[in-house]
Order: sequence, then C-alpha cells, then structure tokens
Amino acid sequence: MTAVTDQDHTDEMGHADHVGHADHADNGRDADAKDERPENRPPVEAAQEIGDQEDTDGHARVRADTSGRKESKAAVDPANPTDPEEATGSWDDGLIARRVNETTAAQQAAAVEIRASRGQQTAHPAQVPAPLAYDGPLRSRLDALRELVGLSRTRLDSGTLAEAGRVLDEAAARRRLSGQHTVVAIAGATGSGKSQLFNALAGVAISETGVRRPTTAAPIACSWSDGAATLIDRLGIPGRLRRRPLQSAEMEAQLRGLVLVDLPDHDSAAVAHREQVDRVLALVDAVIWVVDPEKYADAILHERYLRPMAGHAEVMFVVLNQIDRLPGEAADQVLDDLRRLLDEDGIALGEYGEPGATVLSLSALTGDGIPELREVLGQFVADRGAAARRISADVDAAAWRLRPVYATGRRTGLSEEARDEFAARLADSVGATAAGEAAERAWLRNANRACGTPWLRLWRWYNDRREPTTGRLPVRAQADEEATARQRVEQAVRTVADRASGGLPAPWAQAVREAAVRGAQGLPEALDELAARAGLPVGRPPRPGWWPAAVLAQASMTILQVVGGLWLLGQIIGFMAPNLGVPVLLMVAGIIGGPLVEWSCRMAARGPARRYGLDAERRLREAAAGCGRARVLDPLAAELLRYREVREQYARVTGAGVGTG
Repeated sequence: MTAVTDQDHTDEMGHADHVGHADHADNGRDADAKDERPENRPPVEAAQEIGDQEDTDGHARVRADTSGRKESKAAVDPANPTDPEEATGSWDDGLIARRVNETTAAQQAAAVEIRASRGQQTAHPAQVPAPLAYDGPLRSRLDALRELVGLSRTRLDSGTLAEAGRVLDEAAARRRLSGQHTVVAIAGATGSGKSQLFNALAGVAISETGVRRPTTAAPIACSWSDGAATLIDRLGIPGRLRRRPLQSAEMEAQLRGLVLVDLPDHDSAAVAHREQVDRVLALVDAVIWVVDPEKYADAILHERYLRPMAGHAEVMFVVLNQIDRLPGEAADQVLDDLRRLLDEDGIALGEYGEPGATVLSLSALTGDGIPELREVLGQFVADRGAAARRISADVDAAAWRLRPVYATGRRTGLSEEARDEFAARLADSVGATAAGEAAERAWLRNANRACGTPWLRLWRWYNDRREPTTGRLPVRAQADEEATARQRVEQAVRTVADRASGGLPAPWAQAVREAAVRGAQGLPEALDELAARAGLPVGRPPRPGWWPAAVLAQASMTILQVVGGLWLLGQIIGFMAPNLGVPVLLMVAGIIGGPLVEWSCRMAARGPARRYGLDAERRLREAAAGCGRARVLDPLAAELLRYREVREQYARVTGAGVGTG
C-alpha cells in the first residue's frame, strides 16, 4: 500500500489549500476516504471553527476536497446543505495546520457534538442577545457625568473633557451590545505564557506559542457561546481571528457567555502591537494579567498599566504563570511578593470575601491551577456584572482625573461682607459721603438764609462778591477727582473678583475674573451718570414747618432794632421828647434777639440737615450699589452658580461630597 501524505498551506487570510497525493490502488483510496470522513477529522480543526453565525459577512467558507480543487468562498443554504464538507467544514486558524493521526473516542464524540451543535444553530438562527442593562446608581452617575461635560464645555478645554467623553461614548456603545457575554482579555509581557494560558482555557491550541518573540501579532478572540459577534466587532478583531474552543458539556456550561481575547505583548518591540493592547484594554470588560517569575515586578507593567488601573481591581485577574519552574515553596514566596507589589500599586486584593483583584498561581504548561482559574472565571462570567463594574470603574477614573478642575476643600462663593465692601468702594468712588455732607451743608445754608439776621446775610453776600473766581483750580481738581474715582472703581472690581475666585479651581477662577473684567468696562461712566441723576435735587432743600415762626421771630427782632433806632434818632433831632430808656431797650432786645433766634434755628436745623444729608448719601450709595450689582456682582454670581451646579453634578458622579462651601 502506498502511504498518503497531506500538506497544508495557510495564507494570511486563514484559507488553506489541501492537496492530497494518494496511490491509485483500491486499498489506498479506501484509507484516504476513511480519513476524510467528518467523524474522523481531528478535534483540533473542529475546535478552531468560529461558526457561520459569527462571520460578519454571513457566508460560509467551503473547503476543497482532497481531489485537488481549490478552496472557494460561497454562500451555503443552511436549511439544505448538499455537501458534507460544506455543512461541517472547519475554518483554518491562520496558523500551520496540524493533523492528528490518533483520535480517542472522547475526542471523536466532542467533534461530533460540535458539528451537531453547529448544524442546529444554522437551521435555527440564534436570537439577538439582550442588551446590557445598567442599574439605577450607575445610570444616575452616567447622566450626571453627561450633564457635567455639557455644563463645562464653555469653561474647560476639550483635552480636559476628552476622557470623560470617551467613557460616556464607550458606556453607550457597550450598553447597546450583549449583556449575556463578558469580554475578558489576556494580557502579559513577552514570554509570560499568556498564549499558553489562552490555549489551556480553550482546551485546544488556538493561539500560536513558541520561542519566537513576539509570537502574538494581533488579538485573537475565542467565544464560548453564540451572539458575541457584535462585541468582537467592537474590538476590531476580523473574522479570520475568531475561534471556538474545544467544547464539552461541562466546559460550555461553566464558561458560557465568555469571550476570551489573547492580546499581543504589552512590552513588544513593535509599536503597533502595544497600540493594539492599549486600544483593546480600553474596550474589554475584564482583564487577566499574566506574569512570570522573572518579570512579575517589571516596572513597565506596574507603572504603565497596573497603577493607572488600580480602580479596576474588581474586573482584574493577576495570574502568576510558570510555577512549574519554581522549586519547593518558591512559588508561594513569589506569589506573596506579587501581592505586596499589587498592594503598593493601590490594587485592592479580593481576599476574605472583599471585592478586588483575584490573584492566582498556575502553570499553563502542566495544567496545574487551570481548573481553579476556570472555576473562578466561570463564576465571574456567570455573575453578568463585569461590564457594569468596568464602566463604573471607568467613571471613577474619569472623575478622579477631573477632580482638580471641580473639587476644592476650601469654602467658595461671595460673602455678604465682600458684597458690602464692594458697594462701599463704589460709593466712595462716586463721593457718596461727600455728597451727603454737601447736602447737609446746603440745608444749613438754607436755614441760615431764612433765619439769619439781615446784617449777617448782607455781610456774607458782600464777601462772596469780593472772592475772585478764575476757574483754573476747580477744573484741575475735577480732573484729578475723575482719575482717582476711576482707579477706585478698578481697585474695587479687582478686589471683589479676587474674593469671588478665592478657593475655586483654576478654570472657574479664571472665568470669574473674566466676568468681572467684562463688567468693569464702562462702569465708571455709568456710575457718573447715576450719581448725576441720584444727587442733590434741583432747587433749595425742603423747609420744616417751624421755619415760618422762626422767620417771623427774626423779622420781629429786626423791627425792634429799627423802631428803637428811629426813636433815638427822633430824640436827637428834637422831633420827639427825650426818653432814652424805651428806645434803648427796644434796640438791645432786637440786637440780642436776632442772633439768639439765628442760633436757636441753627440748633434746631442740625437734625433735619443731618437726615437730609444721610438721605442724599443713601440714594447715591444705592445707585452705585445697583450699578455695581448689575454689571459686576450678577455676572460673578452667575459664574459661581454655574460652578455650584457642576460641583453638584461632580458629587453625583463620585457618589460623595466634594468639599465645603
């Protein structure tokens, strides 16, 4: 009998052309036909099938038979498969195809079970799995983060909000996909044995292993159940890199819903490999970090990945591989040291029933510890909560990065004391106190005019006429006063802006100061206009009710002086009989009574004059305060209110308060 030889050639797209050379003898043809029957195909090929339902274009790949026909890609009617090879043909995994000459009965049964399962799924397409559902607290946090980003777009740059926006986008995208599957990535350094672990969990050699580094050039996905195609599409893994494990009833029940992804080395010399690792790690639900006894303390692993992902401990597994290389109790010692390093990285360890990272030791080569990992992983997948916990951890990480621009431990806001001080500074800039004093003096002058003696009023009028009025000094003083008033206004605005921005994060403090600067533009001119309208009223100040009596009394004193003087004059010229007592008494009464009435009126006028001056000062202060409030304080309050709103949203995102104030 002539021996039969098969040679498999695999291209980069995962298509293989198998050319069989057989002897023309009848016994050779019988042996070749027996080897090509579906039930005699090795389980390695059967386990490497992803299934027609997982292909993104919905077509089956038809493998050529052993007569030398080339493999072609054609659509197959799942309800009526005419070719056994088309109905049960396997997908090449893109690696060197291997044949198994000896097949145990158990492996044959497993291969038949896979084909039967695929045939049933083809005839009855699986329903679309239910999308992921977030619980109430997580939805509330995501809504708060979305509101926070919206309120902050005009205050913060896009780079600051980029991570929060990415988390929101990924949360929305993940929510639309299957909630019955959990995507777990296996990551590790060069030579850590992550591909061996990947194959050990799958029960079949799917990912290439070897001494050549790096071995894994692109992510490879392996799904334990149907309906995960959209999840794998989200990872950007093409159909030729999607696999199925060697399924058995026990393994399928234990890991149902698991989508395992083998990543390239995170310390690969190829930049493209590291970029793929970072991209996929941001999209998966959980990650298994594989370390080996030689590089478990590698700084790249801890500083670039583990420490930044410390908040993701609940969706993280850390596996110490290759313990078969450690003698005696060395494996336990290395595992304890690994736990110590993880604790220094801030990663909570899931010990004593507490949530945190799961740390295990195993050997993917010998299988030691694999059942324990499969059991823990099965419980983790069955919980169906990894995706939500990953999103929650992403929200925590985004909130922590945003903390410097939202949270502060200091009291913020503008106190009433600061507001009153600002209003007082503006009142001083418009001369409210001086205006009140001027109003008081005007009231007293009016009282003096009405109640003063005629002789004193004549004297004051004469002195006023004698004073020179050049006009140069008042003009210069007015210009100086205007410059001083403008400086006072600017100083008041700077002071209140510093008070309002005190304790705020830098972006919001800058926004407060900018609002104050905008409000200060044109403020001095507006204050001058308001001061002119709210100043002293036109005309003389109002008179109290007792002024007519005071004027009559002063007139009476003047009449007494005039009568007494005329009486004495008549006696001097002999017109009247001499009698000095009465006219002198009249003159003395008028001379003494006039100033006495004036002094009495002045004392009585102090109270009304003071009230009149305070009223004028109050009106001017209120006008200045109203102008300052409309132009400066209200914009500042609006900015502080916006900050209070974003701080409340940030508190909802973090689930706790963010400071006082």
